[in-house]
Amino acid sequence: MPGPDRIPATITANPNVNTTADKRGEDFTADEFTAAVAAVTNAFGDPTRRDIYLFVRASIEGVRAAQVAEHFELHPNVARHHLEKLAAGGYLTVELVRHESAGRPSKRYQACASDADLAFPPRRDDLLSMLLARALGRLPREEASALAQEVGYEYGRTLAQRMDPAESHRSLKAAVGSVADALTAHGFAAHSETNNNALTLVSDHCPFGAAAQEYPHVLCAVDTGMIRGMLEGLYGETQPHITMSRPDGDKHCVTTVPTVIRTVMPAVIPTIIPTIIPTII
Repeated sequence: MPGPDRIPATITANPNVNTTADKRGEDFTADEFTAAVAAVTNAFGDPTRRDIYLFVRASIEGVRAAQVAEHFELHPNVARHHLEKLAAGGYLTVELVRHESAGRPSKRYQACASDADLAFPPRRDDLLSMLLARALGRLPREEASALAQEVGYEYGRTLAQRMDPAESHRSLKAAVGSVADALTAHGFAAHSETNNNALTLVSDHCPFGAAAQEYPHVLCAVDTGMIRGMLEGLYGETQPHITMSRPDGDKHCVTTVPTVIRTVMPAVIPTIIPTIIPTII
């Protein structure tokens, strides 16, 4: 029997599919339950977005944002926002379609092939994260952190490529929002905030569980690398860094992304200084 703070993990989106993601017979904590709910509601909490997902899923060839806007009578920017949020959550794939005529290629959105196995809660890789942490834990601390961040960075770049293969370099604020959506889909229950001259990513849950408490220098580095990789693919180079951490006793994990303040130097106006050439008479 599960304890009072644990919930039976028996809910699945498709009861006819028996996958390891179902985790039947395994209980999960209230925090894990909250993170799982956040992952689903962040993507499908909006009824229009649910309908858009079903519309995309019903299309064999995929759809463009203009088609979604026309079908649901939405502004194209609103339709694009819904599609990008679903893509950030990993529910849609994005493909660039080039036209015969000149012009920028358009994006085509398709439902992921694995959506039939959509499960609740999301897949938890506690064992893999523990194995990774222990393996890297045998290295010197700085070397292990650097390698872990590199692994996270490469995975983050892969996620960004899936979300936006064109690397359209959206605004930093929009990119941070998309990263928060992707982190939420991975079980971090994340959201973005604006504080002074910085943007922050606040994670209410850590999917790495006990491994992060034991090896924070490894798994927190993976997290930072993921964020840096996604931001680089969606926006450009940034320097995210952790300012609050659950392993350090904080209530949330907070990653700060400093905003780049571009200063424009005043134009230099050339001044013509007359040159006096003495004439010897």
